[in-house]
Amino acid sequence: MKSVVLIISLFSLFLLSNKQDNVSSFYNFKMKTIDGKDFDFTQLKGKRVMIVNTASECGYTPQYQQLEELYKTYGGDKFIILGFPANNFGHQEPGTDAEIKTFCTKTYSVTFPMFSKISVKGDDIAPLYKWLCNKSLNGVSDATVKWNFNKFLIDENGKWVAWHPSNSTPLDADIVKWVKGNK
Repeated sequence: MKSVVLIISLFSLFLLSNKQDNVSSFYNFKMKTIDGKDFDFTQLKGKRVMIVNTASECGYTPQYQQLEELYKTYGGDKFIILGFPANNFGHQEPGTDAEIKTFCTKTYSVTFPMFSKISVKGDDIAPLYKWLCNKSLNGVSDATVKWNFNKFLIDENGKWVAWHPSNSTPLDADIVKWVKGNK
């Protein structure tokens, strides 16, 4: 009887620890940059992070300019923007990683880190976006990415803080206040 209780206790602890890992796993992600290099999210510890799904042929594409302005003003040791091109909405990101990089650099002088094209919804959703969109994984809230240029805010401890839809600009007062550390 003691062995059964011990096994059940250990199994319960295992389940609880796995649930906790799912909730606090932001720093466990590793993604490919737009140049094909590995990027380990552990290097983001201590920084506030904005994650944005981007597209080159969208009505919201000019937000790249405000993203770059936000990054140039506040980016560095305490804040970073990560751009994730995605072709999920209206086929508005048809290019290759090289084409996307050229577009972002030449058209908007983007200097914040850009990543290899991913899927942000559907059966082939990237694990990062699965985490961002599911309360059962991020521990805070569900979110639905309905179009390009959604903004997810992650605090300096790797915790999901907020989600802003496409029509919220990167220079929205609430976003800037959070980036500056006033929220």
